[in-house]
Amino acid sequence: MKSKTRWGIVGPGKIAQNFANDLLLVDDAELTAVASRNQQRAQDFASTYQIPHVFDDYDSLFESDTADVLYIATPHTFHKDLAIRAMKAGKHVLCEKPMGVNSKEVIEMIAVAKENKVFLMEALWSRFNPTIKKVKQLVDDGVLGELNYVNADFAFYALDRPMESRLFNLELAGGTLLDIGIYPIFLAYLFLGKPKQIEAVSNFNSIGTEIQTSMIFNYDGAQATLNSSFANDSAMPAGLGGTKGSIVLEPRFHETQGYTLNVGGESERVKLPTIGKGYTYEIEEVNDCIRENRMESSLWSHQDSIALISLLDAIRHKTGVRFPFEN
Repeated sequence: MKSKTRWGIVGPGKIAQNFANDLLLVDDAELTAVASRNQQRAQDFASTYQIPHVFDDYDSLFESDTADVLYIATPHTFHKDLAIRAMKAGKHVLCEKPMGVNSKEVIEMIAVAKENKVFLMEALWSRFNPTIKKVKQLVDDGVLGELNYVNADFAFYALDRPMESRLFNLELAGGTLLDIGIYPIFLAYLFLGKPKQIEAVSNFNSIGTEIQTSMIFNYDGAQATLNSSFANDSAMPAGLGGTKGSIVLEPRFHETQGYTLNVGGESERVKLPTIGKGYTYEIEEVNDCIRENRMESSLWSHQDSIALISLLDAIRHKTGVRFPFEN
């Protein structure tokens, strides 16, 4: 029987709740600690999930022997500092996406992970989704022929939310790109790699937050059309096309439960439902990596995180998205 990996949660917000619910479904994982700057919030979270160790400051958790790996689920702008402090204390880290707000931060985080010989991975949970893994295999096996098109759309209406919301707060790196645009960009990168040319245009709200971005990635013989938006609702579809056929991911594509394969005039629908919401698979990957003394995942490596954030940097440069705290 596999030994249980002890998990701690840093930042018990909504996404951490989803993560914790799924972690309870993983046999070789146990939730042993939680930390928040708000003691009551940490205590409430601990009571909900029966977590034995509760901390009202992050460093006390980092320095304790209550967890092997920490899931950092705070807003984007706190990722780098908290991950580095945790890793310097010897903790393995799964850091919510984006791992950092720009390439400089991500590169620094990876350097600290290597220096301290700890595991570090960006929580790109969609990479471990059973459907996306299967579709990647089909594409790699040439089922679609030469892949020449990827389309992905991630949008939900949020303009009725207050301007101080995390989604719009520029001091917290608000806007669609880092929060939800990362998903369609990830999908294009996963299947087509880094493009030779990027076109992108953004719309902004009254306080200067990017709220809608459309992108075209151009490759030799292929293109990806991508969108992220807080200005409209979307079914969040995604699809891939090649010289022999196409695949449509069941929406919402980042947590897809199956796909439809169209080849040679025939259509096949395949259902691959996730266990829980779908965080279980990245949790299992982290557990396996730590157990095998691997410092990174082969499915979503340090280099993948660097490539992804470099694409986000390039799009931001194209569209003029900057944050007040950046030099």
